[in-house]
Amino acid sequence: MKRLLIVDDDPDILTLMSALFRKNGFDVETASRKEEALNKVVQFAPQVVLLDVLLSGSDGREFCRQIKDNVETKHIVVIMLSAHPVAATQIKNYGADDFLAKPIQIPTLIEVVCNYMEKATQR
Repeated sequence: MKRLLIVDDDPDILTLMSALFRKNGFDVETASRKEEALNKVVQFAPQVVLLDVLLSGSDGREFCRQIKDNVETKHIVVIMLSAHPVAATQIKNYGADDFLAKPIQIPTLIEVVCNYMEKATQR
């Protein structure tokens, strides 16, 4: 099963993206806060995480670093999302696999996630 975790503090984005990916055959979990997302990374074991750079009360980049620094989760693909283009220049320093600028074109989002998911499920 293709497991995707979407982490964003905007409930509309979570609703839209989860419906979109479920329609495309993904098993989807969502989280709006870092603590909730960390629990889901461990319990749900997603192959791919879509992660907003700016989360209410925490920094998505630091959360990405936590995922990538942990031997048990470093294999998880992390795609960072942000409406701030400057964030794209920083994400590699935190271990993110890719960056998509908001607003995201739906076909591009699906294509990028599907490509990473295919690679992740082949491991």
